[in-house]
Amino acid sequence: QVQLVESGGGLVQAGGSLRLSCTASGRAFSTYTMGWFRQAPGQEREFVATISGNGQNTYYTDSVKGRFTISRDNAKNTVYVQMSSLKPEDTASYYCAATAVTSTRILKTKEVYPYWGQGTQVTVSS
Repeated sequence: QVQLVESGGGLVQAGGSLRLSCTASGRAFSTYTMGWFRQAPGQEREFVATISGNGQNTYYTDSVKGRFTISRDNAKNTVYVQMSSLKPEDTASYYCAATAVTSTRILKTKEVYPYWGQGTQVTVSS
């Protein structure tokens, strides 16, 4: 089993930047594909970004391309998402997730991630 803990959320003005971190337990972090999802009140949890175990392959939802960057430091068992040019519509609770799946066609689907963090709130003011 994998335990994930997010941090770094907070309040930021539109146009600003924020970096979220997610630290995983265990010794097998580098074997997991990691993802970031977000959920606004009353909305479904949606895919944001994913990164392969070795960090070489990344994928983003269209709405964050060019603004968000996912990365990982396997020595620290940590995955990050650097969020820039933030918009009020980015306001949500952000969750990191882990899966052994590597098939790119399904990594945007939350159902393939068995491990989830508790979430960290990001609020972007106008």
